[in-house]
Amino acid sequence: MKDTASPSRRTFLKSTAATAVAAPLAVHAAGSDLIKVGLIGCGGRGTGAASQALQADSNIRLTAMGDLFEDRLNKSHESLQAIPALKGKIDVPVERRFTGWDAFREVIESGVDSVLLTTPPHFRPMHIKAAIDAGKHVFAEKPVAVDAPGVRSVLKTCELAREKGLSVVSGLCLRYGNGFRAVMKRIHNGDIGDLHTLYANDYRGSIWYKERQPGWTDMHYQLRNWYYYTWLSGDFNVEQHVHNLDVCSWARGEYPVQAIGIGGREVRNEPKFGNIFDHHSVIYEYADGGRLVSNTRQMKGCKGNISVQVVGAGGRAIITERKRGIQVYKTGARPWAYDGPSNNFYQTEHDEMYAGIRAGKPINNGQYMAHSTLLAIMGRMATYTGQQVTWEQALQSKEDLSPPNYEWGPAPDAPIARPGITKLV
Repeated sequence: MKDTASPSRRTFLKSTAATAVAAPLAVHAAGSDLIKVGLIGCGGRGTGAASQALQADSNIRLTAMGDLFEDRLNKSHESLQAIPALKGKIDVPVERRFTGWDAFREVIESGVDSVLLTTPPHFRPMHIKAAIDAGKHVFAEKPVAVDAPGVRSVLKTCELAREKGLSVVSGLCLRYGNGFRAVMKRIHNGDIGDLHTLYANDYRGSIWYKERQPGWTDMHYQLRNWYYYTWLSGDFNVEQHVHNLDVCSWARGEYPVQAIGIGGREVRNEPKFGNIFDHHSVIYEYADGGRLVSNTRQMKGCKGNISVQVVGAGGRAIITERKRGIQVYKTGARPWAYDGPSNNFYQTEHDEMYAGIRAGKPINNGQYMAHSTLLAIMGRMATYTGQQVTWEQALQSKEDLSPPNYEWGPAPDAPIARPGITKLV
């Protein structure tokens, strides 16, 4: 592990523009050349994304890996090598395994054509910018930011990607599911009439936690337990619930104008659980008065429910990831349930990404992945402050959750929000 300090995010986002490298309009357009892939963020999701990317094309190879922590990188490398379908597709010698704060830059500069960005969400804006500036295609896990300055950076970078002919594919994977696509066609064709109310439910249990180990600084500890710190994850309303919020936005075709909500730490209230909440309840309002009711909870021993319900003037749609969990109840008609072929949407997003690269038709999911991330951040702003938050207030917010510097030592302060006291910035 490299214990060197790096500039702050603010400095990085300003400085990289001056050193941007121009890219060809379409890397590997309609070609059959080897596509070299770099993995940045070697946790479980990164390892899965790498496996899926390497199975998406017949002439593709993983040639570089980067992570803050050497043990995580080595574990990921070993796991990928053990997958029979990836035989001959992993070429990452020790000299192209990078650790520490600068690992992402080293991966990008190693000669790769595309990168998989799967670190904790805080780092996503700077990593997307660095990759696009350097002319690399990007797969970016959700969410793509934890604060409004990050969202604005991503929106700007994705426009640059469009100009350069580079792919930006989002890890909001439900948009790549066969059943989800089928039900959206029905909703957008008017099967249930004009939409007036949407429900986004995300009720689940507790998650992982890593006990502090000897030698860990406070920064090490927070990064190992990144999920529990708002500056790293955005809170779980952003990190996880963004999936269901994005499905609602996909169905509605627009974003709300304001939000108000409540939240807190009911059972996950020990110091070891950082500063995130364990429940959020937000009511979003659209320009026409329509509502999006968003409820999230992470509490052990409680009933689970991860679903979206879309209610229109002529019926309703119920959308879940379960088999035959996508149904439409149209007034005066027999219920419809999706019974077509299922697909692994995690795999499909990579299949379509690399097919687009080969065809010279890059996919750019930048706008919706940034706006759906902002939708989740907007809800967190409402629950943390207890205030009504408009879309413009959220988008123009100056709240920057970045630490002053990236270095191994003291960690950023992690105050717990107090609704009615915490200020809307």
